[in-house]
Amino acid sequence: MHRSLFGLMIFASLVSRTVLADGSTNAVDEIRELRARIEALEETSGEHAHEEHAEPAEHGEGAHMDVSFDVVVNAGWASTEEVETLQPGGHDPSQRGFSVPNAELALDGGVDRYWEGVASIVLLTDADDETEVELEEAYARSTGLPHGLQVKAGRYFVEFGRQNNQHPHAWSFVDQPLVMNRLLGADGLKQNGGQVSWRVPTANHTAVMLGVLNGQGEGASSYRFAGEEDADGVSRVYGRATTDGNLDDAGDLLYAPRIATSFELAEAQTLALGISAGLGANATGDDTETRIYGGDVLWTWTSPRGEGGWPFVTWLTEVMARDFEAGADAAAGLPAETLHDWGFYSQVQWGFARRWATGLRGEYVTGDSSASADVDAERGTQKRVSPNVTWHCSASSKLRLQYNHSWLEAAEDGDAIWLQLEFLLGAHAAHE
Repeated sequence: MHRSLFGLMIFASLVSRTVLADGSTNAVDEIRELRARIEALEETSGEHAHEEHAEPAEHGEGAHMDVSFDVVVNAGWASTEEVETLQPGGHDPSQRGFSVPNAELALDGGVDRYWEGVASIVLLTDADDETEVELEEAYARSTGLPHGLQVKAGRYFVEFGRQNNQHPHAWSFVDQPLVMNRLLGADGLKQNGGQVSWRVPTANHTAVMLGVLNGQGEGASSYRFAGEEDADGVSRVYGRATTDGNLDDAGDLLYAPRIATSFELAEAQTLALGISAGLGANATGDDTETRIYGGDVLWTWTSPRGEGGWPFVTWLTEVMARDFEAGADAAAGLPAETLHDWGFYSQVQWGFARRWATGLRGEYVTGDSSASADVDAERGTQKRVSPNVTWHCSASSKLRLQYNHSWLEAAEDGDAIWLQLEFLLGAHAAHE
């Protein structure tokens, strides 16, 4: 704009000189009037420019988005047609033959100078070949807060242990650990809520987190979850009829604190430790609570002489325990009691050659006796051992072969073998 005005002024000046040379007074007056108009336009333009740029436009500043689509396909066989008795996880293989337990559309990117966003929409097919659609995660987290602080708000996997906030494509095994299925839920512990975290200014990498969440529905099955309907249409959890599950006060929320730290043991060796808790109300009474505690240890070694992170060894162990205060149900003949469940899994992964890894996982989960035989069967002891081998074809695909042998207290022991293909379109979103 300024260049155009300046050009017009130069043109007008040249014309005026030419006209003056010719002695035309009328033309000179017209040129002077034209100059005055140009100067007035320039002043007005300057005023508008000042108004437009007085406050820098921040909408969309730093905005960008990455999109990816990640698909997991399983093929295999189980020794029983009731595959869910051996594979109770929500993203485990769901049937003999072929299944697609996870197809994830992931979006992440910068919102502006203050926030970045993450969203994950999952599709899966069940044993009846029906497609389910789920908003798995959709949250914003702050960027650039001082003193190592960060806030997160939306729907997300709760920071509990090491694996709960991992998506299936990041798992080291085909299926979710048994103790997580029972205590955190078949789809893991995920909720709408907010979290504050603080990076402690120490020599070690230490973080303190506190999440405050709704604690309701199937995504929080140990808390305010109505349960499944019986033959009479009554929703029950562990034999007890459930309440409406409404959020009446702050005591009904789910509180999830976690402390995690890691440090170098020696060259190429890292030890990471964490303790977690989930404290909140459950739906079997008006004043009943659930308390879940967990501890995790991760040791990693990467060869300092290797290439691209190979070879490597990782050893992860998680232990969890739950106290579930079950309310009294006189109609069902069940007294008030506290149900205790606990379990663990321990897994080792060895990347023995570039793009090749083998793993072994052992699991155990059990519950104490209760006043109901049906509840005891639901919470019976389960054990499983799972060796596998994985070929990372590239950064965008991998093939995994896994065998499971399961011991079940309430059913016959079982075996299963699964071949899993995972492939990615786009770039993996920046999951935490």
